[in-house]
Amino acid sequence: LFLCTHMNFNAFTFANLELPKLKPFVKLLALAGGGAWLLNNTLYNVEGGHRAVVFNKLLGVKENVFGEGTHLRIPYIERPIIYDVRARPRNVSSLTGSRDLQMVNITLRVLSRPDIARLVEIYRTLGMDYDERVLPSIVNEVLKSVVAQYNASQLITQREQVSKLIRRNLTERAHDFHISLDDVSITHLSFGKEYTAAVEAKQVAQQEAERAKFIVEKAIQDKKSNVIRAQGEARAAAMIGLALRGNPGFIAMRKIEAAREIAQTVARSSNRVFLNADSLLLNLGHAISPEELQKISNEAVHEFDMSVLESDQITSDNEHLEPGLM
Repeated sequence: LFLCTHMNFNAFTFANLELPKLKPFVKLLALAGGGAWLLNNTLYNVEGGHRAVVFNKLLGVKENVFGEGTHLRIPYIERPIIYDVRARPRNVSSLTGSRDLQMVNITLRVLSRPDIARLVEIYRTLGMDYDERVLPSIVNEVLKSVVAQYNASQLITQREQVSKLIRRNLTERAHDFHISLDDVSITHLSFGKEYTAAVEAKQVAQQEAERAKFIVEKAIQDKKSNVIRAQGEARAAAMIGLALRGNPGFIAMRKIEAAREIAQTVARSSNRVFLNADSLLLNLGHAISPEELQKISNEAVHEFDMSVLESDQITSDNEHLEPGLM
């Protein structure tokens, strides 16, 4: 007990002796802490691409817009509101109807930023989330008014013109809320299932029409080919008839050629063939009388005349059928 009492007395004596020496350091530390606190609550920074609006608890929102850098404020009296004035992208989708009553699902990508000179008014009327409050409503309004002026097919074929009209109307509408639009573009455009099915059916019908047109053209070409073939056969028959009329020995020459072809075929065959020479046109030694040659010539001329008449009849029939095919 004596020892503890002695130690407490010595500690009390040491504290009483050192306290006057520590007071200047404590005051200096307190002043430094107070200065740091005051400096931290008096200064504020505005980063690049941002602007500040100051709200005063006594006077309200100040009319000045503060740019990038470090600025002064009154602690607990003034509060800075920092705005990001860089362009920010936003996608807005809308389901609207075209002029021909087709439902169109269109998505618009908008790059927007606030008007720096009107930040005070934007804060008073719209707040920090000005884009959330304004852009969805005005984009839907402009899209519905513009899309209703075009048919569904025109929205595809005149897409650039539609995009320019949307941008012009949307820029004018956003200007009323002090919002600037750097870019407006259509990123997605689709139609309802019914319209898509109708377009596919139309494409199929067009393909069927093209196929029918091709069939008609093919029939016309086949008809012309038949006419040309018939005319060629008629000319060949005419030439044969003239050859027979001028030289009755032409038939004998043809018989020799036919006999040669038959003989070559039989010679190349691996089987033995026993046939009548008359059936194979091998009776070349048989003499043909002038009367027989004249008879054969007359028959050939008659067949030639008949083929010419048939060719003329085919040509006349095709001329009558051609307007119907066309």
